[in-house]
Amino acid sequence: MRTRWRTVAAGLGLALAFGVLAAGPAAAASTLTNTGFEANGGTQTPSGWSEYSSTGQTSASYTEAGGRSGNYRLSHWASGSYQVETYQYLDGLANGSYTARAWVRSGGGQAAAYLALRNCGGAEQRANLPTTGTWTQISVTTTVSSGQCTVSIVSEARAGNWINVDDVEFVFNGGTPPPSANLIRGADLSTLKKSEDRGGVYRDPAGNQRDALQLLRQNGVNYGRLKVWVNPADGYNNRARVLTMAARIKGQGMKLLVDFHYSDTWADPGKQYKPAAWTGYTFSQLRDAVYHHTYDVLDALRAQGTPADMVQVGNEINDGMLWPDGRSNNFANLAQLLTAGSNAVKAVNGSTPVMLHLAEGGNNTQHRWWFDQATSRGVPFDVIGLSHYLYWHGSVGSLQYNMNDLAARYGKPIVVVETAYGFTLDADDGEPNIFNASLQSAGGYPATPQGQADALRAVFNAVKAVPNGRGLGVFYWEPTWTAVNGNGWDPANPSSGNGWENQALFDYNDRALPALSVFSTV
Repeated sequence: MRTRWRTVAAGLGLALAFGVLAAGPAAAASTLTNTGFEANGGTQTPSGWSEYSSTGQTSASYTEAGGRSGNYRLSHWASGSYQVETYQYLDGLANGSYTARAWVRSGGGQAAAYLALRNCGGAEQRANLPTTGTWTQISVTTTVSSGQCTVSIVSEARAGNWINVDDVEFVFNGGTPPPSANLIRGADLSTLKKSEDRGGVYRDPAGNQRDALQLLRQNGVNYGRLKVWVNPADGYNNRARVLTMAARIKGQGMKLLVDFHYSDTWADPGKQYKPAAWTGYTFSQLRDAVYHHTYDVLDALRAQGTPADMVQVGNEINDGMLWPDGRSNNFANLAQLLTAGSNAVKAVNGSTPVMLHLAEGGNNTQHRWWFDQATSRGVPFDVIGLSHYLYWHGSVGSLQYNMNDLAARYGKPIVVVETAYGFTLDADDGEPNIFNASLQSAGGYPATPQGQADALRAVFNAVKAVPNGRGLGVFYWEPTWTAVNGNGWDPANPSSGNGWENQALFDYNDRALPALSVFSTV
């Protein structure tokens, strides 16, 4: 990028780090003003905003031509290293939940670049700017308890680092503080038992060996997710193993999401293989098998006193399930299969929420088509589940737009039921890692422990910002899937490796990473 095309991402930690509120001429208001930087555009200080720099470099914050929706944008840039904050102080606010959103671009490389809400009555909340050359929306939510709040854009940057910011919002979500106690802070734990059985261990940040489930729970994880395979080659993730793990999850006071794959192995948008025992079934037999398999597992969980708290009928079913009979190009068949599974869930417990789960969490066009098909055929469901891996599925902004639209269009709450990010590009076994340098670039966050934590927090913040409280929470996919011999990706091949260990929440010394603490702070 040319130097003059710079992005405004960094900034808030500056004033915090120096323990002072940025001083400036702008008077306090009760609403955010000049959100598109059009008033006084092309000058250093846009109307309504103020600057602060601990190093006297307020000139690093200015407006210039090239806005996202108007003529101007806010930019942070300097030819030398700099620290600068652009902010508005708001007073006379009704106490309650507020969300700040901004469209941003950043060339990356800063020590810090973020959108922050501070001096609001509680802990400062931040959303880090991703490295991206396209306009991307980020968001951060806080609870105002003192009638005031400061919206800040902060950069602590090296020479030539830049950010652009435009179209900032600060919206009131409601007078009741966000239900953080009810926010789903979930983890998919499907490979944990096999890891433990093959010698996998887990340690707290100090190096003390701990029970993984207990450690997760103490760090705020309140929901476990378990996939169900029909007859897997390795004997894990079947009915019996799910019952065992469900008892452990419930024993930690966590809730349980059961994820039916309707397969003997992985089911995702690229493959939805029938269980071997079902391959010769007619369609009506297949539909009945979905019902009976779903009912059998859930009824057994209920009987042992560990009932499911939410159930997925299918996993990443963008192109349907139980191919070829249930592919999405024959949605009439797919609708019957989904309805059979949903009816089985309700037959066990009529109050258990049913989730339908798609991948590509930023793909609004596809998701509208898919859920229009499902709803027009009367498929019963309660929750929309999305997978959103930033490096595959797009920016946080695309996820935010899609969640907001789906929640409003279908009147259903949303869960990001799968997400993850890498903390390193190094490998811990012989299997090439899925998350590599190319995906790090696509994801916009560095492959570092802090980058992993920032990426997870950004997804949580987006979910919390879904209007009308319809963002239920987030599940991190396989945080305990570390590199352990015998616990590879292929259930039919004990010597297969693990391509996921650099996205686990435990490092290569088995110690918990900083991202684990995100669950207790969102």
